[in-house]
Amino acid sequence: METTLTWTCKPFAELTVFELYAALQLRSEVFVVEQNCVFQDIDDKDQYSWHLMGWHNNLLAAYTRLVPAGISFTEVSIGRVVTSPKMRKSGAGRSLMKKSIETTYRIFGNTPIRIGAQLYLKKFYESFGFQQSSDIYLEDGIEHIEMLLAELS
Repeated sequence: METTLTWTCKPFAELTVFELYAALQLRSEVFVVEQNCVFQDIDDKDQYSWHLMGWHNNLLAAYTRLVPAGISFTEVSIGRVVTSPKMRKSGAGRSLMKKSIETTYRIFGNTPIRIGAQLYLKKFYESFGFQQSSDIYLEDGIEHIEMLLAELS
């Protein structure tokens, strides 16, 4: 059974200190500690992005940043896709991607969405319609591919 999350989406300037701290803490917990990856998470893209947060009570259960075209890629993008380890196997990850795509279209319009995906998540992203659009490349020591979701017809 899928856990119900309460969703908020805000531009950087409207994030509360609590929300920003929770987002950075979750990103660090998963991308730096769990994946044992030393990288510069604070990359000057947050200030231009919208931040989608799925809350389960006071826990930030799921998070992405929605990045305007021209910042990460030519197209708009969804990045820093992360689910709290406490919420794994709850359906939060699927809910997060579904909500991220819907919200990206709502904010930026009917436009292609490009992501830089960790290779092991290829089938997960394909289930939402993304298609591989690059060769495998290493980013911070982890195999990645670019994937593209064509605009709605």
